[in-house]
Amino acid sequence: MGMAKYDRLLYILNLLRTRRSLNAGRLARECGVTERTVYRDIVALSEANIPIYYDRGYKYASDNFLPPLNFNIDEYLTLITALESSPLYKGGPGYNLIKSIKGKIEACLPPAVKEKKKYSRPKTRIDIKSTQSVNFSDKFYAAVERGIENHQVLELTYNSIQSGIITRPVEPYFLIFIEKAFYFVAFCQLRKALRTFRIDRILKISVTDEHFHPRPDINPAEYFAGSWGVFSGDPVEIEAVFSGKAARIVGMSRHHPGEKVSRFDNDRIKYQVTVRGIEEICRWLLGYGGEVRVIKPDILKNEIKRRAKAILQTYK
Repeated sequence: MGMAKYDRLLYILNLLRTRRSLNAGRLARECGVTERTVYRDIVALSEANIPIYYDRGYKYASDNFLPPLNFNIDEYLTLITALESSPLYKGGPGYNLIKSIKGKIEACLPPAVKEKKKYSRPKTRIDIKSTQSVNFSDKFYAAVERGIENHQVLELTYNSIQSGIITRPVEPYFLIFIEKAFYFVAFCQLRKALRTFRIDRILKISVTDEHFHPRPDINPAEYFAGSWGVFSGDPVEIEAVFSGKAARIVGMSRHHPGEKVSRFDNDRIKYQVTVRGIEEICRWLLGYGGEVRVIKPDILKNEIKRRAKAILQTYK
């Protein structure tokens, strides 16, 4: 099924702006319509004073031509709020790109929206917290992007929480902002396994001349499925009982996509979830102190006991 006419006209405009020598047959295949429909679309665009001409394919008469964006004031404010709320804009690596995008949007707004925006401000503000270190380097981010794009091995010197400072070759797959910081997932040739690396813990990085063949079926959705945060591991079934204020807090909000909450009475709830690894959920449960009791698994109960004893020893 072809796209709607309005969407198709905008799509044809973008195709003509970014490509050269597109004939009616190619445009028809791109849009999923007949050549006859494309001819009618070209006429419609020409009648709208968009300068299109034919020279071994349809082209713009001017590379500088850019039609006004058909935003109303609410759409414009929503888009600007989304752009300015992005971690890429706040964290640094995408700041200049987003600033450029904002400039192009401003330049193409209809006159009426330009006038209204002088007196309008976004009604909603989104504040995405970031724990990114001041040592964050755009150069490191760019090197990771290059390795992902070209399938090149990275030589990485990394300050790991568990292993300390280690230099290792890694095969990068994707970047992600998760749990308040930028991470990238790569296959570590040293450990022979996928690992998650936080960008601001990189001490040194270089893109090598060695290329790798990407492993299939590695994507963010599957890699982090079931994780409490960024840690991974074997799936673990968790069951805990919250009471008092903790029960009210946990019962009124959502903490994991796969959680199940059931109420015993007004003061207690049962919380069930399956996560990958216990490290992150252990920290979360400890934050509720004596108002949570882990029912299972034993490995989590024993870990909480060990940490609780260490806390008591510290304050003894």
